[in-house]
Amino acid sequence: MTGEWQMWMTMAIIGIMIVLYSLDRFSMEMVSASAVIMLLVFFHFFPVEDDMGRNVLNSGTLLSGFASPALFAIMGLLIIGQGMFQSGALEFPTRMLVDAYEKHSFLALAAVFIFVVVISAFLNNTPVVVMFIPIMAAIAAQSKVAPSRLMIPLSFMSIFGGMLTVIGSSTNLLAVEAFANVTGERIDFFALFPIGIVLTIIGGTYLLLASRWLLPDRTAQNVRGGESDGKQFIAQIEINRGHPLIGRGAVAGMFPDLPDVTVRMVQRREEAMLPPYDDFVFRLHDTVIIAATRKALTNLLRSKPDILAGVMSEIDIQEDNNTGGELTMVEAIVAPGSRMIGRTIAQIGFRYQTNCVILGIQRRSRMIRSQMHSIRLEAGDVLLLLGDIKDVRALRTDKDIVLLEWSMTGLPEPGNARKAAMIFALVVGTAAFGIFPIAISAFLGATLMVAAGCLNVRQASRAIDRRIFLLIGSALAMGISLEMTGGAAMIGGWLVSMAQVGGPILLISLFFILSAALTNVLSNNATAVLFTPIAVNAAIAAEIDPLILLLTVIFGANCSFATPVAYQTNLLVMAPGHYKFRDFLAIGIPLILILWVVYTIVAPIYFRMTGLL
Repeated sequence: MTGEWQMWMTMAIIGIMIVLYSLDRFSMEMVSASAVIMLLVFFHFFPVEDDMGRNVLNSGTLLSGFASPALFAIMGLLIIGQGMFQSGALEFPTRMLVDAYEKHSFLALAAVFIFVVVISAFLNNTPVVVMFIPIMAAIAAQSKVAPSRLMIPLSFMSIFGGMLTVIGSSTNLLAVEAFANVTGERIDFFALFPIGIVLTIIGGTYLLLASRWLLPDRTAQNVRGGESDGKQFIAQIEINRGHPLIGRGAVAGMFPDLPDVTVRMVQRREEAMLPPYDDFVFRLHDTVIIAATRKALTNLLRSKPDILAGVMSEIDIQEDNNTGGELTMVEAIVAPGSRMIGRTIAQIGFRYQTNCVILGIQRRSRMIRSQMHSIRLEAGDVLLLLGDIKDVRALRTDKDIVLLEWSMTGLPEPGNARKAAMIFALVVGTAAFGIFPIAISAFLGATLMVAAGCLNVRQASRAIDRRIFLLIGSALAMGISLEMTGGAAMIGGWLVSMAQVGGPILLISLFFILSAALTNVLSNNATAVLFTPIAVNAAIAAEIDPLILLLTVIFGANCSFATPVAYQTNLLVMAPGHYKFRDFLAIGIPLILILWVVYTIVAPIYFRMTGLL
């Protein structure tokens, strides 16, 4: 079929790419594109022909990875994960876990990590870690523990969760797709779970025991937020018919339905009711004046949007053919010489002029106890504004206020969390029960996320990482080239000959540690794609079921613990955890070695039980 020199040239190109990836001197996109171009040009001039004289490594074959069902599944799952994050679908359970930490700190922290594992088994790990980084930071601050003790375990536990199902990580999907291309076989949705849960328990126990000694106690010097983090805004809640606060009262002077919020005054008809609020119950038509930080108001909007339903109903979320609307919060300062100075909010008609509402007012000079519509604005007042992102951006040209663009934050629209959770359940259900292939389920879920308004097109496109797209496409091209030129069979034969003394068990052990080593200098996706055809050829030569070595490659390629560049979630936790490169080496290398030993012991037992070995 081909000359041996073409195989060696293919292996040389792959070796060069591995070195370039690991050096990190060039962008991942540039290295990936260069790999594809080198293979395209080389096999154009020096084709690999079959017995019929046809070129089996033409441009269509090499570029087929960019249209791979696995790649579409990964992109779809990234969009679904972004939809879950953007809609706030995980806000309620995560808030419950944080609240429980005050009563049972150890159990709550364990529950947080278990929750991360469970969610990561069905969602891409990146949005899960993004969601939990501020939660871990809050727990660290509350318990006076350095964030460096929690952030690496967060990343690693999300990686463990990705080992439990076929859709748990892009690594799994790509390996399964490469396996199907070589053997024509598909594996079950939960095929990874029995061994994956053992590795997760062992890895979690190691992190619990060893993180105290191997992770640094490093508290950042500049962790505190800006001055605006703790400032109080005055806001107003109108209790109309059907409002959830009707009949709800105070407990020991505090209002459990208004967490982290101070009730300054309740206006009931002509009577202004001031603290303390003992034996107090809200009634219809009450006007509640509250003081809260921006964070508290944001949490209230996300977790209990019905409480601020009166404000929300005044906002017109715009949609056009290309992008859906996005609810946005921003701070603005009343400018010196502004026409707003000396006038009340009711007089300036801010809502009708801008399509944005004033959610809160902050004034440093004194504490305000009056209804918002009667407050006369002063120069320097900080307004907390809420509106559609297009309307908020239009405020840049308003001469009466100074927009603080750094404070602009998107908020999930109330009601989207439920829709996102239902779509997520639909995707997992159709994939788990084999109703649709994973690629169709993921693509369907991504489309529904946009159609249901949980994401707009712009947000969905942001979820697709071009680095992942190019890396996966180039890795698939390299894997196809290695397979078609005979390189995979040759490397597999080498490994089989090395393992002849120890038999299949040594072969399994070798594949695991080689995959784990390469994934920390290359990438888990590229490692899975390159090693899968090698594993299939090695299994055939060793006369064992190819599924054994496929699972071995998947678990080994997921062991991206030793370097921060090995996986995206490691990079995400570096800054909030204030880590250095050596911190990952210190805790990651022993973890990989422990998992290698455990897998070498557990996997042969499991494969014999299932009749594969």
